[in-house]
Amino acid sequence: MSGRSETINVRMEKPKAQRISKFTYKKNEKWILGSIIPLFLLFVWEIAGRAGVIEAHLLPAPTKIVQEIFEMGAAGTLFGHVGTTLYRVAVGFLLGTLAAVLLGSAVGYFSVMEKLMDPLVQAFRSIPSLAWVPLFILWMGIGESSKVTLIAVGVFFPVYLNIVSGIQGVDRKLIEVGKIYGFTSAETLRKIILPASLPSFLVGLRSGLGLGWMFVVAAEIMGASKGLGYLLVVGQNTYSPELVIASIFLFAIIGKTTDSLLKGLEKKSLSWQDSLSNQR
Repeated sequence: MSGRSETINVRMEKPKAQRISKFTYKKNEKWILGSIIPLFLLFVWEIAGRAGVIEAHLLPAPTKIVQEIFEMGAAGTLFGHVGTTLYRVAVGFLLGTLAAVLLGSAVGYFSVMEKLMDPLVQAFRSIPSLAWVPLFILWMGIGESSKVTLIAVGVFFPVYLNIVSGIQGVDRKLIEVGKIYGFTSAETLRKIILPASLPSFLVGLRSGLGLGWMFVVAAEIMGASKGLGYLLVVGQNTYSPELVIASIFLFAIIGKTTDSLLKGLEKKSLSWQDSLSNQR
């Protein structure tokens, strides 16, 4: 009897172990699949670099770049540069988002505000980002104010456009339902318009954050003494390709991490939607 019971227990444990492994894979599937191509490219890059196919003074092998990052970390300079860049992006992102939310909500909800403000905003949106650099330097110097303002400008436009689009794209039938239930303007805004425009707003946040990381490079090139953009300039001036690419790697890793955080927030905030992404 004991032999039969052990056999039954083993048979029951195997499906349980398989279920656990499948659940673990499913939970980390996007990370596993998303890592395949980057790891493959890094592997090919490393082999090509060691074989001399790629010249080291133009494109160092990934191990050299990782070594450069660890050396900066050991010297204590890495975290200062990363922290400075994160601070600038965070402050610029918050200021740009706040301005976009206030103006975008007014423009999207009130037709008079759209007629008054939207043409001007669209004209400013057409100005290339680098065109703001000399103007901000003249106005605010090369201190933190000009850098944060430039990042805020980059964040503002995609968030503004998505908020306006989201509010104006709300189904009119939902507004009529609110009127039937006797909702005030504030209740209509809070219970109908904001939830309905939330998906577009969250997409705008992710787009704005992406542009914030792009604009911080331009901001830190204009006379910074710290930051990842500053390391790019140092690497260029000292002809250190490993430092330049290490800075680019750090931008990619930190930018992807912050985007993943916003994507997680987006998924939790929109968990009530019966969408394709929520079914995966």
